[in-house]
Amino acid sequence: MAEFMTGLKRTHYCGDVQLADVGKTVTVCGWVQRQRDLGQIIFIDLRDRTGIVQLSFDDTTAPEIFKKAFAVRGEFVLAAVGEVKERSSKNKQIKTGDVEIFVTELRILSKAQTPPFEITEKLNTNEELRLKYRYLDLRRKTLTDNIIMRGEIAKIARDYFYENGFIEIETPMMVKSTPEGARDYLVPSRVHKGKFYALPQSPQIYKQLLMLSGFDRYIQLARCFRDEDLRADRQPEFTQIDMEISFTDVDEILEINEGFFNVLFKKLLGKDIEKKFERMTYRQAMEEYGSDKPDIRFGMKLQNISDIVKDCGFAVFADAVKTGGRVEAIVAKNAAATLTRKEIDKLTEFVKGIGAKGLAYVRWAEDAPNCSFAKFMQPKELEAVYSAVGAEKGDVVFIVSGEKSSVLPVLGALRLKVAKNLAIIPDEYKFLWIVDFPFFEKDEQSGQWIAMHHPFTMITEESMQYLDTDPGKVVAKAYDLTLNGVELSSGSMRITDYELQQQMFRRLNLTEEEIEAKFGFLVEAYKYGAPPHGGMGIGLDRVAMLLCQTDNLRDVTAFPKVQNASELMSDCPSAVDKESLDILGIDLLNLD
Repeated sequence: MAEFMTGLKRTHYCGDVQLADVGKTVTVCGWVQRQRDLGQIIFIDLRDRTGIVQLSFDDTTAPEIFKKAFAVRGEFVLAAVGEVKERSSKNKQIKTGDVEIFVTELRILSKAQTPPFEITEKLNTNEELRLKYRYLDLRRKTLTDNIIMRGEIAKIARDYFYENGFIEIETPMMVKSTPEGARDYLVPSRVHKGKFYALPQSPQIYKQLLMLSGFDRYIQLARCFRDEDLRADRQPEFTQIDMEISFTDVDEILEINEGFFNVLFKKLLGKDIEKKFERMTYRQAMEEYGSDKPDIRFGMKLQNISDIVKDCGFAVFADAVKTGGRVEAIVAKNAAATLTRKEIDKLTEFVKGIGAKGLAYVRWAEDAPNCSFAKFMQPKELEAVYSAVGAEKGDVVFIVSGEKSSVLPVLGALRLKVAKNLAIIPDEYKFLWIVDFPFFEKDEQSGQWIAMHHPFTMITEESMQYLDTDPGKVVAKAYDLTLNGVELSSGSMRITDYELQQQMFRRLNLTEEEIEAKFGFLVEAYKYGAPPHGGMGIGLDRVAMLLCQTDNLRDVTAFPKVQNASELMSDCPSAVDKESLDILGIDLLNLD
């Protein structure tokens, strides 16, 4: 029979018992990490979210207490009262390793079956099983610490923005379905049969309306939902540190957020980071790094060698330039010893898998370089390529050719993979603002111009002249914040002029009916005086992922979804009975 906490009150967390407590009587509670029976002596490692403390029992322990300790097994839940003593044999692996608690009262609050896997850091259990028993997996120190750090990030964010005059306002969770770049999760209405709410992809429209309402500094830790394919750094539901500011400009928004990250890193990691983050235009990022979220902790920049090879004897290069494409190269310095021919073959398969037709290379391991395309080019042409990219003995050069839209991202991805293979990426934090995004991008299927961010993004004064004549030249007042190659935030200044917003809708080929149906209430609001405003949303999950030094969002999410958007622990999503569907006026088609 389980015992109760009646008459007991925890005085210390397990990980907080220290040498200063020697001689004190303390009460601790937690789970049994392990029990060691040495005959006349029993040790129990008791664990809670703060750490482990050793409980000790010997021949002077009351017999009924010793008997209980003997019966204890892993993951039993205990409450223990005892005197803190200095350990004769210290354990430097844990922070309570100098002390132990000599137990004078022990209560077994809950017994436990043998868990499906051991609750330990060195775990070989597959992730699927751990997610099925997520509540057990969360007992492991690594995950416990990650979830605690995530909570600390949230607290620091609230404190910082409160101190800077922001007001926390909750926006609705059931909203009107509007296009924001991904599919909506839809919620059927019982009262309005045949109609649906959407779960918010972001609080975008509502926070803009709050600016029109006069709340000039808004902040919210907002839950957001997007029905899109998952990957390691994406979940269908996530949290944004969402903000909006009136009567401002881009510089002030960026400065406020730089201040937040300075405070965050100082309080959580004790690190001083740069006060002002580097800024780079979208165009420069794509041209030099092949990515709009480049990792700038290392070099290996992309180099355009199109002019060098446009008339060369290698048709693959020359034809790419003649048809308006690009020939781009990266140089892996001193990499020839590591990047063997076998490794280069693997990298060739990698780039083919992401859209390249092939990978040309120069591996300069010996006195003479080994060039995959040497037989197609004259020695002077080869020398010109080596000279242009700065290749030397010991280097490896990779070259990709084709359409610019595919060459840059392919080589950007290869740059990152090669750097990881070579282990040349410094262990440091490098923030980067990407600014001056194009407003429009062409949809590959329809060929029409669509908004790269969203249709409420303000454009620069200089590029307004191109809105009707050359959309590709229209520059948005949009900005992304990246850290070590991971996008943390996206934001922009907003269009607040009614006429300009209407013009933008028309340029995006939206009809009056579509505008009214999707954005009518926002457009109407613009008629009543809208202050200039802008904002952004920081991905709390991704910040936590980077600070916890993991590359998977599931490691910083308490109850995550897997790749097919299901939750293994609760078997969600699940079927709903016919009665519930009838109430909503929903009839399922044959889904087989």
